[in-house]
Amino acid sequence: MAINSPYAPSPGAQVVPGFPPLIGELLVARCGVSQEAIDRALAKQLEEGGLLGEVLLRLKLADEDQLAYALSLQAEMDYLRDLPRAEDIGVELIEKLPINFARQRLVLPLGRSASGRVMVAIADPTAVDVIDAVGVLLGEPVDAVVASTTKITDAINKTYTRLRGGAELEEGVKKDDEPEEFQNEELVDMLDANDEAPIIRWVNSLMFQAAKEGASDIHIRPGEKDIIVRYRVDGVLREAKRAPKKFQQSILARIKIMSGLNIAEKRLPQDGRIRRKMAGKDVDMRVATSPTSAGESVTIRLLDRSSVLLGLADIGFADDHLDTIRSIIARPHGILLVTGPTGSGKTTTLYACISEINSPDLNILTVEDPVEYQLEGISQTQVNSKIDLTFASGLRSFLRQDPDVIMVGEIRDRETAEVAITASLTGHLVLSTVHTNDAAGGITRLIDMGIEPFLVASSLVGLLAQRLVRRPCKECARAVRPSDATLVELGLDPAKFFAGAYQFPSVKGKRPPPVGTVYEPVGCHACQQLGYKGRTGIYELLMINDTVRRLALEKADAGSIRNAAIDAGMVALRFDGARKVVLGMTTPEEVLLTTAESGD
Repeated sequence: MAINSPYAPSPGAQVVPGFPPLIGELLVARCGVSQEAIDRALAKQLEEGGLLGEVLLRLKLADEDQLAYALSLQAEMDYLRDLPRAEDIGVELIEKLPINFARQRLVLPLGRSASGRVMVAIADPTAVDVIDAVGVLLGEPVDAVVASTTKITDAINKTYTRLRGGAELEEGVKKDDEPEEFQNEELVDMLDANDEAPIIRWVNSLMFQAAKEGASDIHIRPGEKDIIVRYRVDGVLREAKRAPKKFQQSILARIKIMSGLNIAEKRLPQDGRIRRKMAGKDVDMRVATSPTSAGESVTIRLLDRSSVLLGLADIGFADDHLDTIRSIIARPHGILLVTGPTGSGKTTTLYACISEINSPDLNILTVEDPVEYQLEGISQTQVNSKIDLTFASGLRSFLRQDPDVIMVGEIRDRETAEVAITASLTGHLVLSTVHTNDAAGGITRLIDMGIEPFLVASSLVGLLAQRLVRRPCKECARAVRPSDATLVELGLDPAKFFAGAYQFPSVKGKRPPPVGTVYEPVGCHACQQLGYKGRTGIYELLMINDTVRRLALEKADAGSIRNAAIDAGMVALRFDGARKVVLGMTTPEEVLLTTAESGD
């Protein structure tokens, strides 16, 4: 199961013989980390303390696999890049190891080696006491291998979830017919919870499963005979489970108690919030109830606060877009607007921009609804309508706090737009979003709000429209020859495409299919038979030039502004999607569906 070095040694790098190797030396010599990265992390470590590996991960100068491999070299232990699937790990081993022990000490039995000894994955190879304790719990000696923290945590979550399985709701109620006293709970991990009440177990299970599958939303809809639960994963709703109709009120009461809502109020919509730890992740859930003819429906928006914040290079920007975006956010003043419908990744893009420029010499302030990620060194304000803390009032207060960069979650009204423009014209860089279908629509939206065209033309620097498209599953996607009609609809020349003549700017994560083919979804165990796994962005970046300014002053329609931008070299949203199709990052069907309203 162990593997040799997955990294190419750095030229000229070496470990000093005769001395125990330092982790920094190993990362440079054997793991592909640059000496400049180590020096930068060491300087940060001197300022703030902590372990070198933790500093490298926080600064994104090394990844967990590189660090785990270096630790294995230092401890002279085997390293395992990929752990077995949950289905392949023996239940008889897992049953002997308590989940709390496994998760707190980041250790997991994987199976037996050819010699018959139990092989155990561990994140910290120096924790000899933990390895010995596992041997005691299992009742036999073990051999340890090193793996990354995240991979061990994920494997623990999947393995113990499979082990528990959980009784069905119907069976649970038969065992416990007494009514349950619902009470508010402390912030404990749902996977660690040992609630015997079947309703509690069932609700915990649906939330945990949604978080594990990476769902953005849970939809609970009452039907005539049962309750239907659906998860939105990668932008697509699919049915996850059902429960008998007779449990509807108990399930709703449980969710309302968890989110601090009035369980007696069933006629009016309510909004609440749940914060829970699920599978080691701090998850914030926004709950919204709505009365229907069949009873109350519930929608739960999930936000994983422990997820890794992505950089600009990680969200699908081609090199040409990436260079332009970086030039915009390096400016001292002006407005960058990100446009698109709800769920198109606008906030993620804003966070990536902020993360890119975040430094001690900039005062960066944000006003958001909600605050989705906690960013180190940045002052973040949560909108609160109950105390009249709005985007506009928060933004206005920022102007008295000597900001360099201001991020506004959304420009929804004239007041917010006016303050944002004032901020940009007085020497501040402002990043925000508006709900429009394309980039040009952002200009007309501001004018429609009542902003004077000359203010719009003088304050805007650029507008970025975006959508999220699903990525074909790496395990099962197959390359096929597309029809000429499909290529034409994408804006591609069939002859040029089949000749492999298209040369597009590079994108991180590209996986080009063979020349003359595109990927189509198939479906397998890895992607839960969907054919897709994960999403990436497609973009339309409109830069403000003299022609666009003139059209804005003339109050031209969005179509005229868009055509002028394309004439000036703007890559239309659909054509950027076509570029991602050629690079193997999505499929024609995804691009055509997602950009249907633009009709490029």
